[in-house]
Amino acid sequence: MDLQSIIVAVIGLTLAGVIKGATGLGYTSCALPFLVIAMGLKPAMIVVLLPALATNIGVAVSAGHVAATLRRFKVLYLAMVPGITVGVNLLLWVPQAVAVKVLGSTIVAYVVLALSRPRMSLAPSLEAPLQLPTGFINGLLTGLTGAQVMPLFPYVLSLHLDTDRTVQTINIAVLLSTLILAGGLAAAGLMTSDLLLLSLLGVVPAMIGVAIGNSVRRHIPHERYKSYALVTLLLMGAMMLAR
Repeated sequence: MDLQSIIVAVIGLTLAGVIKGATGLGYTSCALPFLVIAMGLKPAMIVVLLPALATNIGVAVSAGHVAATLRRFKVLYLAMVPGITVGVNLLLWVPQAVAVKVLGSTIVAYVVLALSRPRMSLAPSLEAPLQLPTGFINGLLTGLTGAQVMPLFPYVLSLHLDTDRTVQTINIAVLLSTLILAGGLAAAGLMTSDLLLLSLLGVVPAMIGVAIGNSVRRHIPHERYKSYALVTLLLMGAMMLAR
């Protein structure tokens, strides 16, 4: 990997941290568009692993309700395991251009939902039956693209949980899927020592970015900044679709 790609990756990891710190958006979804442009999808999925873990562990501790969330959504979380396994195997088989377009589509769908905030409601009787397909499909897309939010994001929003439980439900899914994905990528022979080292080094700019974002959040209207960040991600997702 050349110096220019490394510089772009570091900038992308930092900016993703700023966006996460300022808006609460998912770190991986913010970082992947930058990293894919710098180095391609497969390396990007590895480089983002440790920064994503680092930026989400603090959220897991602060949001609380860990045990209750694990019990309530255990089927969803368990279903991610076979989904990610299938997704990683697809990643080895499909052309990278196709996987990048799937990632672009996932990012665009995520941004549109976050911007429009549709009032979705899921009948209580459907919460449990939909955990299995939601977890599996979310895992499949995670294994294929690295993005960890669809269809998890709309599913959780439709349950109308309080803020802490919403954040924790999504955050635990991201933490678990990151760990499972790391194992899958390693088993597939994609995790080289150079990329793992870059991922480890990327924790520092990611955490610096989150700290900057936390500071920015106190000085800029939250909704305005979030809209700017989402539009940026939307444009980058569209660029991936156009490639």
